[in-house]
Amino acid sequence: MYSLDCFKAYDIRGIVPEQLNPLLAYKIGQAYAQVLTGDKVVIGHDIRLSGPDICEALAQGLIDCGVDVIHIGQCGTEEIYFAVPHYNADGGICVTASHNPANYNGMKIVGKDSVPVSEKTGLLQIKALIEQGNLPAPIKEKGSLSFQNPRSAYTKKLLEFIDIDKLKPLKIVVNPGNGGAGEVVNALEKHLPFEFIKVNFKPDGHFPNGVPNPLLIENRAVTQHAIKQHKADLGIAWDGDFDRCFFFDEKGDFIEGYYLVGLFAKLMLDKEPESKIIFDPRLYWNTESIINDTNALGIKSKTGHAFIKERMREEHALYGGEMSAHHYFRDFYYCDNGTIPWLLICQFLSSIDTPLSSLVEQYQQQYPCSGEINLTVGNATTVLEALYTAYAHNAIETEHIDGLGVTFDTWRFNVRCSNTEPLLRVNVETRGDINLLNQKTSEIVNFIKSI
Repeated sequence: MYSLDCFKAYDIRGIVPEQLNPLLAYKIGQAYAQVLTGDKVVIGHDIRLSGPDICEALAQGLIDCGVDVIHIGQCGTEEIYFAVPHYNADGGICVTASHNPANYNGMKIVGKDSVPVSEKTGLLQIKALIEQGNLPAPIKEKGSLSFQNPRSAYTKKLLEFIDIDKLKPLKIVVNPGNGGAGEVVNALEKHLPFEFIKVNFKPDGHFPNGVPNPLLIENRAVTQHAIKQHKADLGIAWDGDFDRCFFFDEKGDFIEGYYLVGLFAKLMLDKEPESKIIFDPRLYWNTESIINDTNALGIKSKTGHAFIKERMREEHALYGGEMSAHHYFRDFYYCDNGTIPWLLICQFLSSIDTPLSSLVEQYQQQYPCSGEINLTVGNATTVLEALYTAYAHNAIETEHIDGLGVTFDTWRFNVRCSNTEPLLRVNVETRGDINLLNQKTSEIVNFIKSI
């Protein structure tokens, strides 16, 4: 059978075939057709071995309910985000489990204009229809199935974000982790003056070099080694469906996503000053500082792509960033993208004589951070209440935008529940004091563990 436990807050994700399989995929197609009532839907899948069969069943469920399906084959989530408006479709579904292990798969779902479909905007309705068995019967006038390849048009869209004539011949290590990002790098390569050092480049759903997740420290060594060996200017790695990209400097050091949010805010505001920038509330002093140096407006939003995108649309924000390496762009349908960020960084590096390490070093010194620490707890609500009781009375500010944020003169922390796993996520930062950072990080972690 299948399990509806694979329905999460923002997407569908579960073990194949116990939780997610072609039978459930067919029913999701039926339910999607009823809930979102569109005539044309784009689908595709990442490099996972189970993707084609799940995608085929999903397509059949849509077609049997009269929906025309455009199948773009193996792709990244960002290519679905592009293809929906490109083909003037009413929605899109990418069959992917991102950075999860090889025996997982899932779906990221959007509606018209690539607006995300989450718990509040249709995902729970899709789940309820399946749970109740209240699915539409196949109709006589079935939808059509066509196979399209939007990559050429997508490449053209990506190149709109940079000025090719201003690029220098950088040497770049690129590591898709045997995910799908290499296909887009190949499509861009002939347009760019860069030398690409390709590592774990061939798409392979067996994941012969481990799951494509650069947040795992053990996955970084191969990229770091290649940077040093080839004396590269920078390194880039991606997760499986490549809607996130991760950066290494010319020394091979991994750059925390937090500092990149501030850097991208600066790069985007250089083009369009006095714009609005959205960022998540886990770590933000550095980002706020950069924005405050301009006439721009920084706005905190709850963590998670559905929340960030919704707020960006409300505010008509230029850029949104999360420390988890999701970067959102107004001119890319307010969606996250794992290719535009490295193109922008490379263009900026081409315009200056400063290495990437120096660009972020000042941020790291001014606002050192713990990085996200994940802790398994029995009762997250109890922990958050205890933290509030212990720390709020001496704080300058407390906030509940996402979990609990507590700010003091020289340090602050945020503790929030994961939206996808049974974890508490802890983040601490200080104003230029690494010793205080280490002290307070240990203090918060030990406090949580003692409850």
